[in-house]
Amino acid sequence: MEEHHKKANAKKAASEYQQSEESRKSAGTYPVEDTQFKPEVTLEAYEAVKADLDKAVKEASTNLDGWQRERAEFVNYKKRIERENAQLRANITGEVIKKYLVIMDDLDLAMNHRPTCDEGAVWAEGIELIVRKLQTVIDAEGIERINQNKVQFDPSMHEAISNEDNPEFASGEVIEVVRQGYKLGERILRPAMVRVAR
Repeated sequence: MEEHHKKANAKKAASEYQQSEESRKSAGTYPVEDTQFKPEVTLEAYEAVKADLDKAVKEASTNLDGWQRERAEFVNYKKRIERENAQLRANITGEVIKKYLVIMDDLDLAMNHRPTCDEGAVWAEGIELIVRKLQTVIDAEGIERINQNKVQFDPSMHEAISNEDNPEFASGEVIEVVRQGYKLGERILRPAMVRVAR
């Protein structure tokens, strides 16, 4: 019985397969391997596709070059703006500090002529405290004093108010700084007024 059952199943499967083949033929559908399209590639078609590919590669290269140039220009622009902003900050700082240099000069002058009596000592200590605070603010902004004796006269840093004979100094040396000069980095805010040896 079991063998009879196997034969019946095999006949049924064969019948179903035959019906599906007939229905495919009548519907016009065939297995892929029977109907696979194999196009012929002509030399002209190949050359046209190759030309299109070469054109696309060239266009991509041009676009990449353009993008890289634009990126480099942007980086340079950003650096330039940062430099300009730093310079602008330094200029503003310099201009503001220059207004206070006159006050600093007056305070220095007061300290150089401080009273010697006991009552004047308290006054002098107060002025000295103000000078130190103002100098702290100036130092915090990066402002430096140009205050050097026995250095060669430098017209970019010094303003000569006299040219004197002095055997203790070589020719062209600064004898005395009469008024402090100040600089911010390499920028001279105000040259030092000096006496120079002849």
